[in-house]
Order: sequence, then C-alpha cells, then structure tokens
Amino acid sequence: MPETAPTFDIQAFRNALVEWFRREGKDYPWRRTEDPWHILVSELMLQQTTIPTVLGRYELWMRRFPTPHHLAAVDEQTALRSWEGLGYYRRVRSLQAIAREIVTSFGGTFPSDKEGLKKLPGIGPYTSGALLSFAFNKPAPIVDANVARVLSRIDNYSTAVDSTEGLKYLWARAEELVDPDHAREFNSAIMELGQTYCRISAPDCLLCPVRSFCTAERPETLPVKNPKPEITRVEHHDILYIRNKSILLSKCQEGERHAGMYRFPQRDDDHTLSLPHLLKQTYSVTRYRVTRYIHHVTDAPALRPEEELIPLEKVHDLPMASPDRKALNSAALGKLLDKIK
Repeated sequence: MPETAPTFDIQAFRNALVEWFRREGKDYPWRRTEDPWHILVSELMLQQTTIPTVLGRYELWMRRFPTPHHLAAVDEQTALRSWEGLGYYRRVRSLQAIAREIVTSFGGTFPSDKEGLKKLPGIGPYTSGALLSFAFNKPAPIVDANVARVLSRIDNYSTAVDSTEGLKYLWARAEELVDPDHAREFNSAIMELGQTYCRISAPDCLLCPVRSFCTAERPETLPVKNPKPEITRVEHHDILYIRNKSILLSKCQEGERHAGMYRFPQRDDDHTLSLPHLLKQTYSVTRYRVTRYIHHVTDAPALRPEEELIPLEKVHDLPMASPDRKALNSAALGKLLDKIK
C-alpha cells in the first residue's frame, strides 16, 4: 500500500461495515443469487444506468435470457432490441460476446478465478472483482465511483481519483481492505455506503457506520477529480419519409455509437434545413448536448447504402436508440403516421 494510507484496525473496519450492511443493506434481486450469469447481467446493466431503471428491466431480461446459452443463441438485433431503453449499447454487445465465449470455450460454466475471467472478452478489473466477490465470495477488490468516494474520504486522499496515480492507490487500498471471509457482503456494503451516508453532496457523517475510521477533514470536497471536458453543443437534422406504408430508416454501421440499430436518416442539405420541423428533441450524449430536428419530406430522397424502406408494422421489432424510439412514439409523428396507416 502507498505510505500515505492512514493506519487503523482493518478488521474492526471490516466488521463495522459488514454488520451495518446486515442490518440496513437494501434488498435487490441480484443480491439474492450467487449465479455468476445473473450477477454479470446486473453489473453491466448498472454501469451508467440508475438502480430504479435497472430494477424495472433486470427480471424481465433474466426471464428472457436466464442462461448464457439463451443470449448466445439469438442474433445481435434481438439482443439490442431487448436491451432498448437501457442505453450504452456496447454493454449488451459485450454481454453477448461473453455469453458466446462461455458457451463455446467453457461449456456454459463461468470460470471462478481471476485468470479464467481474464479470458472472457470485455472483462476488466471491476467486473472481474464483482464476479469473484459476489458470485464466488472470493476476496477481490472493486472500485467504482461509490467506492472511490468512500476510500478517498476515509483516507483524506486528495489526489485526483481518475488519474493514473489515484486509480493505482484506490485499487491497492481496496485490495487491502476487502474482507477475506465476507467479500460478498463487504463489497456490497462499501458500495452501498457510497450511495447512502457517504453520498456525493451533504454526506451524513454523523450516522455513518465507519465514521470512527474516517480521516476526512472536509468530506464534501472529496473525491478530487480532473476537470470534465466542456459541453459541446451539436445540431442534427433528420428526415421522416414514408411511402406505401413503409418508413425510411438508416442502419447504424460498425464503429458508430449505435451500431446495428436503426435511426431516422440524417440530412443537412439546404432543402431539408428550409423545411419546418415536425419535432424538436434535446438530449445529452456523454459531453455533447444534442438538439435534433425531424423534418417531414414528401419527395423521395436519394437513398444511401445504409438506408432502407421498412414496413411500418415491422418497425416495432427493430432495435432503436431511445431518442429515435421516443420520436417515433411522439404525438407529433403519431398523428402523421395514423393518417398514413
């Protein structure tokens, strides 16, 4: 461990955290299982997605794909459509790649050691630690935003937690602290502590179950992070073109953010820009703030290779990013589509 870490009774810290979790820990469906497939699904869903949203989708997904075999057997389009609404679709592609590797190389059984998990595509230190501790109760460290916040405050650590030095420190500290006998409960507890008492703003230090171990002088100023990039504003103009009860859609290509999914075709020519828009949307994508206009065109546009006319009755089954699905289901477009059907 780096020399800057404070010294305290580590076993007493573990005991305090685990005992608190046993009393107050929240009940989530993924905490009622030791099945590594179920735990992997929950971990990927919880990356970049709030717990309430995941709670509404996790059990539906597990009924549809209860084992790696079930997800490995479907095509990518089906997997994407089933994931729709959770966003960050690279996660479901990674999940399907892992499922196929588990089936083809491991006979459908997850490896239960760090070296075996490394052989699975897309499994990094966090996911490996989550699987080892939550599924197999092995003392593996995990560091997410909640854990980073807890550790930086306990240690009064002022180096940026998203720097190389900061990450190295946090992972070493997490490895030192994880309870070798109760890793599943300990890792769940330290994550939940960051969601509850040790939250981002207004931490509840008075009621914190490990306050006697904390050395933070000004906890609300920790963790320190590198400055975020400035928000970039972008504007998109898309078209709605319908012919013979079919709608023109564009399939996102490999390498694009929503590869394999369908969206409204983009056009930025003068004619499209001169048309009134049916719908205006604003949404954020990482550091971009997007304003998107959808224009209704009646003259057949020149089709690009990735574009095709798709019967309206089949659109529901296609995978679409959330902004496009919301646009398709909006009142403005709905009125027009109802007239055409």
